[in-house]
Amino acid sequence: MERLDSKQVYANPWMTVREDAIRHADGSPGIYGVVDKPRYALVIPLDGERLMLVEQFRYPLGGRRWEFPQGTAPDRVEVDAAELAARELREETGLVAGAMTRIGALEVAPGLTSQTGAVFLATELTEGPPEREATEQDMRAAWFARADFESAIRDGSIQDAQSIAAYTQLLLHEHHAP
Repeated sequence: MERLDSKQVYANPWMTVREDAIRHADGSPGIYGVVDKPRYALVIPLDGERLMLVEQFRYPLGGRRWEFPQGTAPDRVEVDAAELAARELREETGLVAGAMTRIGALEVAPGLTSQTGAVFLATELTEGPPEREATEQDMRAAWFARADFESAIRDGSIQDAQSIAAYTQLLLHEHHAP
């Protein structure tokens, strides 16, 4: 597939949307809509057998969702992934990690968006007050026992794909740790 032309059709502080004119492998023309967003960081705060998650209203889904702390830098700025992870953890939960280990990478929805993410494991945690942005004031954070988190995935009450994929990366990280 070859991109022949590209035009931005929408932009806001969090994303741009573009429409690309393309040529398929067989030579036929087509178009592709792409949502461009900066890299995000997702953090798994782990304290023994407890995981901290945040809950917030997700407008496109029309409801509140539990997920691991995650986010991007303001105004579509690209920031070092480890720096972004530490900032998101502190902002959303108030936690500061004594150790932050990168354990994986994720592609959000490669048929729709260019966004990728870095997954971090945060340990040696110190609690403090969250420093949430104005748009995150309805957010809350809570500790979940690992068994309860896994049950919530099984029963469908936690469906955030990035959080579930990141937890799989945590399990693989633990399985292959020396």
